[in-house]
Amino acid sequence: MKTLPGTPGAVNILPQNEYSKTLKLAIPIALTQAGQLAVQIVDNAMVGHLGAVPLAGVAFGGNVFFFLFIFGLGLAMGITPLVGEAYAQGQHRKTAKILQNAVVLYLGLGIVISAIQLALVAIFPYMNQPAEVIAAGTPYYRYLAWSSIPLMLFFSFRQFLEGVGNTRVEMVITIFCNVMNVILNWIFIYGNLGFPEMGAAGAGLATLISRAMMPVMVIGYFAWNSSFRRYFSFYHNDNWSRRKVASLLSVGFPISLQMVLEGGSFAITGIMMGWLGTVALAANQIAISVTNMAFLIVLSIGSATTIRVSHAYGIQDFAAIRRIASSSYRIGLVWNVFMAIVFVSCRYLLPRIFTIDPAVIDITASLLVMVAIFQVFDGLQSTSLCILRGMQDVKATSVIAFISYILICLPVGYLFAFVFGVGPQGLWVGFVFGLAVAATLLMTRYRRILRRNAGSD
Repeated sequence: MKTLPGTPGAVNILPQNEYSKTLKLAIPIALTQAGQLAVQIVDNAMVGHLGAVPLAGVAFGGNVFFFLFIFGLGLAMGITPLVGEAYAQGQHRKTAKILQNAVVLYLGLGIVISAIQLALVAIFPYMNQPAEVIAAGTPYYRYLAWSSIPLMLFFSFRQFLEGVGNTRVEMVITIFCNVMNVILNWIFIYGNLGFPEMGAAGAGLATLISRAMMPVMVIGYFAWNSSFRRYFSFYHNDNWSRRKVASLLSVGFPISLQMVLEGGSFAITGIMMGWLGTVALAANQIAISVTNMAFLIVLSIGSATTIRVSHAYGIQDFAAIRRIASSSYRIGLVWNVFMAIVFVSCRYLLPRIFTIDPAVIDITASLLVMVAIFQVFDGLQSTSLCILRGMQDVKATSVIAFISYILICLPVGYLFAFVFGVGPQGLWVGFVFGLAVAATLLMTRYRRILRRNAGSD
């Protein structure tokens, strides 16, 4: 067991049970991620009962929104390894400086991102989508675009909390706000309690209101809790620093670029699904939603791994990094194999959560078979990626993402779907190839870094 020397109340970094330590951090993150995904899933499920066109409209709006949303989230994720390293070294004033610069930087970026997202509406007619889908999805998308501002502010505090190893606060806030989202969906989508029936647009308005509450609650928590209020007390005008902003961007931008390339491949594939018709687009959206429910566990394990690795990296303990990584790989692998079995065995049952359209159900069932295949590769690449982030090795990951998702995933998917005539399933073949390459390259890089720094095999 290793602690941080020379710090009051030394932080317990390396418990004997690696699995329980990782899961203790991962479970609240999983519930947080579940809350965020619940926004999309609940929107899809509640709008889906209005018909295939409104569901396809929400899918289209969500795909376009996703590009800049994931870019902003990636930038904010640069906070976690920087805070984790400083926190492990007991430098609380330094962590406060990081937070102070991050809040201003990411709030400003949220405003810019929102403005760009709203401007993109002008090019919707040129995206080769069915006219009725664009008409249904545009009002929903506009509300999502405005929600980028409070989201980026919330992400600043959320990633800081993860950096210091507190994952419960974000869980409580996210769950509360998403219960609010469900209630508001019921009111605005269907026109209950005297409100007009807004359809898909109502889902967007509900999402905007619930997301606006998230930064309000997290700032209130920091002001209320004495342990976190001290970080506000460290605020000072002299803390504003171009160097701090540059350090946030130097870690956050490569993470963001990697996430945009990976997430963008899913979004572009979603747009290509629209070329195959409204039914294929709706089926793909359901498959993505179901996949995300499984992936959030892997993502949560990865986030917990980043936190633990960043703490160990702060004291340059590479033997600990190896143990943390090994436990994370095993946990993720067990989960992914289990979910692959669930996807195949329940491939006709799961789509019925979202729709009663038999054509959409049939296509979704075939896509879930492909989801089961790529599940294992996705878990391996995600865990490897989070290990590297914890060590602040992020620049090479964007290059790997470009190779895997742009040069391999999209061309292979297009080839199978449109040239070979496989259809919607062919686009998912591209995912399988792309994720397999990403997993191989990321694991190779991690092992190379570990050997260089710790002499490991």
